[in-house]
Formats: sequence, structure tokens, C-alpha cells
Amino acid sequence: MASKPNSIFIAARPEQVFDLYLNMDRMHEWVNGVTKVTDVTGPPDRAGTRYTVWFGRSPGHYEVLEAERPRHVKTRFKAWYLSGVMDVTLEPEGNGTRVTGDLKTDGLIAAITAFIFSHMPGPGSFQAEMAKFVELVEREAASG
Repeated sequence: MASKPNSIFIAARPEQVFDLYLNMDRMHEWVNGVTKVTDVTGPPDRAGTRYTVWFGRSPGHYEVLEAERPRHVKTRFKAWYLSGVMDVTLEPEGNGTRVTGDLKTDGLIAAITAFIFSHMPGPGSFQAEMAKFVELVEREAASG
């Protein structure tokens, strides 16, 4: 299992970051290629909740393994091109939140896919998605 931890700072309270991160209806605003989320079995901040995220016609199956509002969420995901576990922690820092995500992939294909998404420039990269997420959360935090 390959691991790819990343950390970003967001100028917003942990509750604001957590709520937007788990808002499935808005995921398409910052995750490139998401067209819809279906088959949701419960609240996204509860362990055991399952859901399907669609990237065009390709489904990705997700299960919340652990959740502690507003500090932590751990999710298992499986799609044909990428599978593994994303473990996200949110810690208050100064006037905002330090978000650390640790992506642990399953298998060689998933490790290669994660490497490509984490190193490629432009739209669709993990960095581009995180930049969009930061911008979205900070804009909403600033507007009240």
C-alpha cells in the first residue's frame, strides 16, 4: 500500500471545512469529473455510510470507516483505476484549519494512478482540486 500524505492550510474554522468536505451535493464544485453522487445510505459523517461517486460514467464506491465531526474522516474507496483509503484530519491552526490527508492506495495500478494525479499539472490533479477546495471554503467563510 503506497502512502501519499499532504497538508494544506485553509483560512476557515474546522467546522466549515469539514461540512464542505463532506457535502456530497457540492463535491462536483471542487473534484474534477464528478457528475453525481448516488446510493447514499446515511449521513456522510457517520461510519458505515456508503455512497457511489460518478466520474462521468465510471462509478467509485465509497464507505466511511471513521468520522469524528469536525476533526477526522477516514474513507475507503474503490474504482477500476484507483482504490485505497483516504484518512483526513482537521486541526485548528491560528485563524484557520490545517488539513492533512493521507492517501493509501491498494495495488500497483492505484499507486501509479495516484502518483500521476499528484504530480501532473493543471485541472484534474490533486493539487488543482485542493486549490479549488481552499478557494471555495475561504470564499464562503469570508462571506459569513
